[in-house]
Amino acid sequence: METKEQTRVTVAMAVARALHDQGIGEIFGQSIPTELLLAAEELGIRQVVYRTENAGGAMADGFARVSGRIGVVAAQNGPAATLLVAPFAEATKVSVPLLGLVQEVPRNRRNRNGFQEFDHAGLFASCTKAVVTLDDPDRVAADLEFALTTAVSGRPGPVAVLLPVDVAASAATVAAPAFEPRGRFPLDRPRPERDAIEEAAHALAAAENPIIVAGGGIHLSGAHEQLAELQDLASVPVGTTTMGKGAVDELHPLSMGVLSTYMGRGSLNRSLLPMVADADLILLIGSRTNENGTDAWRLYPEDARIVHLDLAPEEVGRNYPSLRLVGDAKAGLGDILDRLSSIDLVKRKSRRTAVEARIAEARAKDLVEAAALMSSDASPIRPERVMAELDRQICPGDVVCADASYATVWVGAYLTSRAPGQRFITPRGMAGLGWGAPLALGAQVAAPDARVVCLAGDGGFGHSWSELETAARENLPVTFIILNNSILGFQKHAEVRTWGAHTSAVHFNVVNHAAIARACGVEAIRVESPDGLEEAIRIALGSDRPMLIEVVTDDTAHPPITGWD
Repeated sequence: METKEQTRVTVAMAVARALHDQGIGEIFGQSIPTELLLAAEELGIRQVVYRTENAGGAMADGFARVSGRIGVVAAQNGPAATLLVAPFAEATKVSVPLLGLVQEVPRNRRNRNGFQEFDHAGLFASCTKAVVTLDDPDRVAADLEFALTTAVSGRPGPVAVLLPVDVAASAATVAAPAFEPRGRFPLDRPRPERDAIEEAAHALAAAENPIIVAGGGIHLSGAHEQLAELQDLASVPVGTTTMGKGAVDELHPLSMGVLSTYMGRGSLNRSLLPMVADADLILLIGSRTNENGTDAWRLYPEDARIVHLDLAPEEVGRNYPSLRLVGDAKAGLGDILDRLSSIDLVKRKSRRTAVEARIAEARAKDLVEAAALMSSDASPIRPERVMAELDRQICPGDVVCADASYATVWVGAYLTSRAPGQRFITPRGMAGLGWGAPLALGAQVAAPDARVVCLAGDGGFGHSWSELETAARENLPVTFIILNNSILGFQKHAEVRTWGAHTSAVHFNVVNHAAIARACGVEAIRVESPDGLEEAIRIALGSDRPMLIEVVTDDTAHPPITGWD
């Protein structure tokens, strides 16, 4: 939007002012681009200083998922920029909007092998929605508007903005205000076609055994209230994917827990598999229908009718022939609810008691079978015992972040969502090890008054030890729970099951993670006996400083993965 009032400022100042005007109050950075970050700090934008760029990108990701605002990460050109590829790839897969502010070499040194010069546009081409170079000082506002709009519109995702050093210092003419708000997402809420909504509503009402499977799109859209209303109005049981965990209250009598690859022996909803197999209609919401979320596409019965609601047209029907509901989850669910309000739901309501009883019976059976592991007094400690103790102390307002691999499965299978919208954040886009801790730090920045817990294995945590110093310096009171079995658990157990033996790469030396934490300024407790778990978790959750609990766990234990029984 142009106005008559114009001011001469540097490009760095113009970018900082535009970010400030968009409500962006935090940048995860490490001093570079310096001129931009100096200008941002003068405006009151907080620089949250990471130790490594890949962790910084994951922090911005965790921040965006919890806050509903775009996450901003800054980095130097060259090797630092290359470390943003992994977090950008994760954000692309899971539709999280990030803005990467990357320094570029001065224009007069371009294509001359300038210091740390690299083809950043080529680097980020495969893992962002767009790469924008701020080459023209007079187009800064327009180019930045394009970058932010691209990140938060349609299917959200990361955008890289390249800022040459000489351009940052150049004078730019900017109009104030520059453009309409773009700092929050989703920017738009497109609605599915009316005829498709009509068909979906009637199909749901008429189905014999419908179920709903909610994915991470519920969280991104903020559609928790609509999903809970649909669950009750239509008396339909709801399960979630791992990324969708928290979309509904898992204590609700029509909740099925996480439906995925992780329903093997020992899970708390394994006995609900026959109920999934009996489904004649499955409403998928905000789901990519990926391999883990569908047990390698074996979970849903072949003869079930699939109704798929998702913002991304390319994801609807990707792996299952579907009735296409292309649109925002919140808007689409609202339209389905409106239509159901005038449809006879006697059939659905008449079956509710029986469905609730079936779910309760199955869950009771699984709880009995898992009880021995969840109450085990064995040392080394069973992870199921750790999760049971943690679950007893988790509250609806708490945020739980998990690292990839086993940590994600333990959280999905053994913790309970106690309210629609409770956040359980897992890196399921690319499932990269080491991302649990920085996701938790970003989540804590986004929700400073919430209790944030990070669960990680020692293998994954080894990728991000250095960010303990970040937690201490920034006073981010995350509770880190490290399950230390001194192996790469998934790798070892998968190799043994597949080849009958394991490689030499799965074992670690004994590491004292509690000592590492203390050296970084983080209080720590090392737990080697189950009777110390309850107090350690209570102390950590009650602290106003970051704390680490290292739990020495059984290296033979694995989560309830289907096919591993």
